[in-house]
Amino acid sequence: MAATTKQVVLVQWILDTRSWFPEATQTRHLETQASRALALLPENERAAVLKYYFVRDAKMSLASALLKHYAISRLAQIPWAATTITRDARTKPVWRDPATGSSPVAFNVSHQAGIVALVAVADYPGAVEVGVDVVCTSERRERDLAILRGQQGWHGFVDMHADVFAAGEAAYLKYQVIREVPWLAAAARQSPERAADGKLRAFYALWALREAYVKLTGEALLAEWLRELEFRYFHPPRPTAAWAVPAIEETTKKKGEGEGEGDDAGDDDDAPQVIRDIEIRFRGKRVDDVNICLRSVGPDYMICTAVRTPENKADGLGWRLGPYETLSLDEVLGFAESMT
Repeated sequence: MAATTKQVVLVQWILDTRSWFPEATQTRHLETQASRALALLPENERAAVLKYYFVRDAKMSLASALLKHYAISRLAQIPWAATTITRDARTKPVWRDPATGSSPVAFNVSHQAGIVALVAVADYPGAVEVGVDVVCTSERRERDLAILRGQQGWHGFVDMHADVFAAGEAAYLKYQVIREVPWLAAAARQSPERAADGKLRAFYALWALREAYVKLTGEALLAEWLRELEFRYFHPPRPTAAWAVPAIEETTKKKGEGEGEGDDAGDDDDAPQVIRDIEIRFRGKRVDDVNICLRSVGPDYMICTAVRTPENKADGLGWRLGPYETLSLDEVLGFAESMT
């Protein structure tokens, strides 16, 4: 937890469900295996968890619900039972203080491939918007590679998603991104497989950027203005070696160092694994009030976080979007039980 300004708190938390309840091979098994956790949720949320066919999806749904209640109870300092979550006019989940009708804790949650991430801002004296998205480049890798090897190839893969990308983003993915990012270009020279993985990493980086921004606005991916939003010349962050290896914020090499020195030139081991300088355009005009950060977590995951304080953009732009803190399930359950 990191204080950003006096009395304002911004948190970024992760729950990793991949090792949870190993004996639960079917969702119905969670009724006994995860009974302690399920008992902390309202009846409608328990039912929502148990409706999933795949147990891995049910576990992420459980973690998402727990994280939201945990953030509200901990940051607002209220009993767990008082953390009733509703939805605003745009159907975005919110918690409203019954005494004031305000939402002193703004939060957003994302989950993918066993990982659930939450970003929240508490006690900001004004409107605040937050969005987060987790992507995993390996979850559908075999399916994605099969499409890339097919008749349509990379261009066809991009075109499959063209209805949610700006025209400039689709063109950048098709023709430019590999040569614009030195470490991707170097990897592409090593083998067709690494070239394909680099293209997919760029694709999922763009997906995370767009999703986090859209969730910040409270809209859905079917928003009518999706193709008028453009992330220009974005660079995907280079993977970290392992889940617990901290991401490198920026290169430590001098400009030009290592260039033109053989086939691996530009394969910079210090290439950024956290990207902050991202140009956003909406209807051709530069968006200058969103603080956005795309970071690698391990070799397969990327997390994009976006915050905005529309009444005073300098506040949100000044907040440091650092690494996420991984919480344990026992930590969350113990806190919840202490607040009942």
